[in-house]
Amino acid sequence: MSTATVESNHSAALDAAESSAFARITVTMRVRRFNPEVSAEATWVDYQLEMDPKERVLDALHKIKWELDGTLTFRRSCAHGICGSDAMRINGRNRLACKTLLKDINPEKPITVEPIKGLTVLKDLVVDMEPFFQAYRDVMPFLITKGNEPTRERLQSAEERERFDDTTKCILCAACTTSCPVFWNDGQYFGPAAIVNAHRFIFDSRDEAAEQRLEILNDRDGVWRCRTTFNCTDACPRGIEVTKAIQEVKRALITRRF
Repeated sequence: MSTATVESNHSAALDAAESSAFARITVTMRVRRFNPEVSAEATWVDYQLEMDPKERVLDALHKIKWELDGTLTFRRSCAHGICGSDAMRINGRNRLACKTLLKDINPEKPITVEPIKGLTVLKDLVVDMEPFFQAYRDVMPFLITKGNEPTRERLQSAEERERFDDTTKCILCAACTTSCPVFWNDGQYFGPAAIVNAHRFIFDSRDEAAEQRLEILNDRDGVWRCRTTFNCTDACPRGIEVTKAIQEVKRALITRRF
């Protein structure tokens, strides 16, 4: 085979691969819409979009808002999985829209997008996050020192840091809390995210308010409401072992060892 033929075949293969890589597909985005100024009931609306399968659900929502229907309302900020503002139910599971690729959620079928559950829907995909953040504030998510403010850096060993390292990754997206059936049925439950953030400080060697946080969570709406369904762990976009953290807080309440 001549060199020219080999180069021609190689070029054709590259062209075919490039064409395949940028192939676009028709996607049906089925979005749950709600506008309290228009109707007391939510409705499902379908949008047909031409998308690259490697694009994200967030890209599809942008396309709807910017090109098809400017009234669509949703939250988003960094668009890179750090801010946690675009948590929503996608095909029945809590996910971050900015981290969910179309190709990974069977784009041949309609992709359903709806607000996270358990919090009041304000409009379309936007929910009232205040109850969620109030539970977060209630567990005192900050370092507390009983004496005078330290004048030097409070050093930690690698082992001490490792004790709570996993729960430092929380981005307060509410995916875990709003995947919890206990929270759905009783909004008074602190919820997984608040307990995770309490864990982060209860087991921090620099903190001196672990007992206070444990007493806050030793409540009918605290850690004992957890039924270990593992929905929270499955939903966490940061890979935090949420259920494990909750069980460690329960154990600390019983043993008073932390």
